[in-house]
Amino acid sequence: RAAGAAMAARAEGEAAAGSPPSLFELSGVVVSSAMGTLEREVWALPGQILQGILPLLNIYYLERIEETAVKKGLSTQPIWHKLWNDVMKIRPPKSENITSWRKKFLETFFSNVLHGVLDVSSDQRLSDRRFSPLLHSSRHVTQLTICNMLQGVAELTAEPNQRVLENLAGSLRTLKFHLLTSDLSIRHSLSLLLHHLIHHGAVSQVSMCSWPVPDKVLLVLILSMSAGFWHPGKTLMHQDSPCSLCREESDAQGLLTQEDGALLGSNQLCCGSTEQSETGQWGDSESRSKKVQTASAKVLEEADPDSQVSIELSRSSSGTVKTPMLCGLRSHPLQNLACQDVSCEVPPEYYNIKGESSPSLPKRSSVGPAFRKPYRRFKTAVGRKRRSPRRNRRAHADPEDLYDFVFAVAREEEETAESFEGVGCTEGGSVGILPLKAACRFRSISTLELFSIPLTGDTCRALGNLLSSWVSLEKLVLSYNGLGANIFCILSGLRALSHRRDCSLHVVRVSDVFSHIPSVELVRSILTAFPRLHTLSVSFDLKNLLEGNRPEGHSSSEAEIPESCLEQLEIRFPREPLQTSLLWPVLKASRSLQQLSLDSATISCPLEFGLLLQALKECNPGLKRLSFHDVNLADYQKEVLLLLQDPVLQEITFSFCRLFESCTTEFLSDIIQIVKRNSTLKSLKLPGNRLGNHRLVALADIFSEDSSSSICQLDVSSNCIKPDGLLEFAKKLESHILQRGGQIKFTHLRLFQNWLDQDAATAQEALRRLRAVCSVVSNTWDSSQAFADYISVM
Repeated sequence: RAAGAAMAARAEGEAAAGSPPSLFELSGVVVSSAMGTLEREVWALPGQILQGILPLLNIYYLERIEETAVKKGLSTQPIWHKLWNDVMKIRPPKSENITSWRKKFLETFFSNVLHGVLDVSSDQRLSDRRFSPLLHSSRHVTQLTICNMLQGVAELTAEPNQRVLENLAGSLRTLKFHLLTSDLSIRHSLSLLLHHLIHHGAVSQVSMCSWPVPDKVLLVLILSMSAGFWHPGKTLMHQDSPCSLCREESDAQGLLTQEDGALLGSNQLCCGSTEQSETGQWGDSESRSKKVQTASAKVLEEADPDSQVSIELSRSSSGTVKTPMLCGLRSHPLQNLACQDVSCEVPPEYYNIKGESSPSLPKRSSVGPAFRKPYRRFKTAVGRKRRSPRRNRRAHADPEDLYDFVFAVAREEEETAESFEGVGCTEGGSVGILPLKAACRFRSISTLELFSIPLTGDTCRALGNLLSSWVSLEKLVLSYNGLGANIFCILSGLRALSHRRDCSLHVVRVSDVFSHIPSVELVRSILTAFPRLHTLSVSFDLKNLLEGNRPEGHSSSEAEIPESCLEQLEIRFPREPLQTSLLWPVLKASRSLQQLSLDSATISCPLEFGLLLQALKECNPGLKRLSFHDVNLADYQKEVLLLLQDPVLQEITFSFCRLFESCTTEFLSDIIQIVKRNSTLKSLKLPGNRLGNHRLVALADIFSEDSSSSICQLDVSSNCIKPDGLLEFAKKLESHILQRGGQIKFTHLRLFQNWLDQDAATAQEALRRLRAVCSVVSNTWDSSQAFADYISVM
């Protein structure tokens, strides 16, 4: 009807302009306005007629008719693309890579409606009283961003939108948080949302970015639920069962094995867990739900009121603070029932962190035994000596059990140990306390990314604790979190995780503004803690001036690195010396290394560079890709030529390395001759090396008739190339290809940020010729403005 009204208005406009609508258009208006009753008949129309009706439909019927249109050989892509341009009115990033404008439109439409950015009544093609905008588009949402003050969270968990949440649980893969502040009033709604989308859904990636002052409660809530933990007791204490989805899964799961029952012991507080009858069978669904609810309520009543704390740190006489890992009482599937103590291994020089009062930190990691006694009563990690007034405790934004079980710590005082009835696991006289209350363990995500989220000592300890048992985690990215010495809490968690045979973590990326320790030392520490990594990236912008004040004898370089599984290593130095002597043990331990990237390092002398080449030759015979970025190689021409002769390397990158800053003609000629004889090298990347026109033209000889080169990718971005030089390069390349009878392996050319705007006609002619030979990737770049910007900041 809405589409019909729109077409009627259009027809009236055309008639007024002297162009009356055709009979087909008038019929289409009538058909589209009656789709509610004619939908099946419209689907049966011939393809030619249906093609004329498609643009008249609103988004709801256009989405529903997709399958029929495809069967008839029709594409709705142009219609969805036009809808995007009319409604969204912005160009999406990487629009050239969009394969389905239908999905792109409906996914963005869902997000904009949810966040109140788009009013469906603003366009008749978006409004239809027979359809719910959120429900209809939710099936196409694979990525959702929750932003600002958690807008939309309460709406998604509301009863009318239950089907929307069900759709999202099946379609959503990536959940992003871009918060400016937090609204704790909807914390329980957020808990329910995460429970549905992660624990019972398909979300595999959680990303958080740009939260200047993160709220600890919400941050730990998101992290712990991403790790598969949930506390349904308080969130759902007034419902008939902990969770309807959990109950359904429990009903479908049927009987548990005797082994599962033995592992569960008397722990009855997990979502979906039940008591075992005398005959060894499990009770019916209704009785199970009641027993779980009763047990949860009992625990909440028995819990010590003084246990409602956000953080309690205990300092032992030996200078050790131990943080027991989170242990789920029951997993989906059953797992992770062993208790471990995760210690933060930090050298003495890192004890004091600016802005915090840090306790002494331990020197080693330890793993405690499994539970020996069943739980009889849950209490917190805090002893009986708490003196803070209740009003002060309640002044915090509901800091209930999250901190109790994430920030639980060990006390070595005997009175604390006596106050917990068989709940701990002991090691060397220490008692690890696990006040889990009704915490349950469920499905967890595989990728965690934290961008520009300041992490304090407390949150780092919590994250390290979670990491210690996060076996599903495959990728961890910590970027600009101000970790400082707290990185050692993360390392302790990784060390504990590496001891688990079922762990999946293969990728770790750490970047920050200031380096707390030298980059290579941090690489050594991470590899020592987790030798099973496949990809490791360590990146820092600036060097910490306090770094040089560390006492001697505590360098991680003294520890031997175990043999690692590392395949890709990226190090960005904050203008630090390369120090090949420290890097050598890393390379030696990484026999499987295939890709190495060194960024912003300073090389002191040719001997240093020579040692690096020797280390790569002796320790990493399988290295395929080598990259240098922002490393001054102007004075190391001999070493550069040796690298280009390497018989194993398939890709070499010299990015902004000033290769041709003061080189001779012979150097460029030597490069060309060596590359022509190297049949292994497939990709040569030379961005930002001041090639200019004449050197670019000379590089075309790599593809001459007498060449045995296998180069298929060439990157000459940011090299001051002008249109006339590019045209000459294109003509010379055509000549070589003609001499070789059209046989050439060259397939990709990158030309970003060159001076091609100085003569648009010549540039277009050059690009036309090149695109007939290979795939050319370029961009529209205002070189004059870029030069002005450069001058302005000099």
